Amino acid sequence: MTSRFNPRDPASPEKDETVDAAGNSVIAPAVPTPVIVKLLGFTLAMITLPIGTYFATVHSIFKGNHTFAGATAAVVANIVLIGYIIVAFRDDQSEQQAAAGKEKKTE
Repeated sequence: MTSRFNPRDPASPEKDETVDAAGNSVIAPAVPTPVIVKLLGFTLAMITLPIGTYFATVHSIFKGNHTFAGATAAVVANIVLIGYIIVAFRDDQSEQQAAAGKEKKTE
């Protein structure tokens, strides 16, 4: 016989994170909005900057040499990727520092 999970049952061993202690639904997003905005911004940059760089440089700087224009676009894509990684690390470090500050205040 199987039993159903009841989040309001205090004897239930499982905890439902979608319901708070008062029994109300928690509607907070799993991922914070600033993180989604950064991801969308870098996604837009990853799409537009390399393509824009290619078409901007193929005839103006490299005089029709598609290989060099493509290589430049690849470099720009890597710069965008490295920028996203740096922003993500800084965001994670700031969250860790905030959590450490809260722990010190509670002591």
